[in-house]
Amino acid sequence: MAMAILSWMIGIPVLGAMTGLRCMTPMAMLCWFAYLHRLPIHYSWALWVANPITVGVFTVLALGELVGDKLPQTPSRLDIGPLASRVIFGGLVGAIAATALRGSAVEGIVLGAIGALGGAFTGYHIRAGIKHHTACQDLPIAFAEDIVTIGLSFLAIGIVTG
Repeated sequence: MAMAILSWMIGIPVLGAMTGLRCMTPMAMLCWFAYLHRLPIHYSWALWVANPITVGVFTVLALGELVGDKLPQTPSRLDIGPLASRVIFGGLVGAIAATALRGSAVEGIVLGAIGALGGAFTGYHIRAGIKHHTACQDLPIAFAEDIVTIGLSFLAIGIVTG
């Protein structure tokens, strides 16, 4: 019972928040967990994430995003397009995680989307604050954000999978 509560109240929102930082990383990680049969989504609508083509596509997109985030012409995550994609993918990640928990996909969508909004705004303001208050350049902060996203996504999926 306690693990189920942790999964719903921590695992799914953290996955959403990490989607707010890096849109494709949590999705790619969910695909890998499903492909490796560590995410119990078989015999559900979410089975498509375990397909090797899906795993490959989202892995390439996640790697591309990790590179693209470092480029100067990359738009802010708070611009309408990037923010909308984060909310949409946050909801999708939440729905997949909720399905793995044999719960309501709608509740997963809400938790994931709210987490993505929170992650996008919090990540933006933390990154901007560090740049403003220190002499640190943006690139090391971006790499640190990548590490946090990967680590917390892995931890959150671990909570979801028990």
